[in-house]
Amino acid sequence: MLTWKHIINYTVNGNPTPDKRVEKTETEWSELLTPEQFRVTRQKGTEAPHSGALCSIYDEGQYNCVCCNTPLFDSTIKFTSGSGWPSFTQPIQENAIQYKKDTAFGMVRVEVMCNTCDAHLGHIFPDGPEPSGLRYCINSASMQLEKGTVNEN
Repeated sequence: MLTWKHIINYTVNGNPTPDKRVEKTETEWSELLTPEQFRVTRQKGTEAPHSGALCSIYDEGQYNCVCCNTPLFDSTIKFTSGSGWPSFTQPIQENAIQYKKDTAFGMVRVEVMCNTCDAHLGHIFPDGPEPSGLRYCINSASMQLEKGTVNEN
């Protein structure tokens, strides 16, 4: 189980190696994604709070990267945080997510990205529920729910 200490270690010492890499030009991404998906995932945008399609959905399934379809989160670890964005306590596997120190807007945060295609997903905070204490705060536009699929890991 990942903890805040692991996350900070990744931001300082490098991220886990992904199972594969998907790389496309910005033009290729813009042709594959909706304008909102492109703005969020490729230009590091953020949805307005409580506006994302996946905020209040708790169907069983797996949340995959909207860009490359890499499994990111399982529905069993989604929780209601009240933040206005879908929230999770752990990634589906340790190397699914990449972590980067983010000092934009005069704050120090940790950005989370798909480790396969570098899509911006959102941010992670150390104020989640036990046992991990993590809250992955993720934009709905960066994911798609594959209903009925549950991770066996």
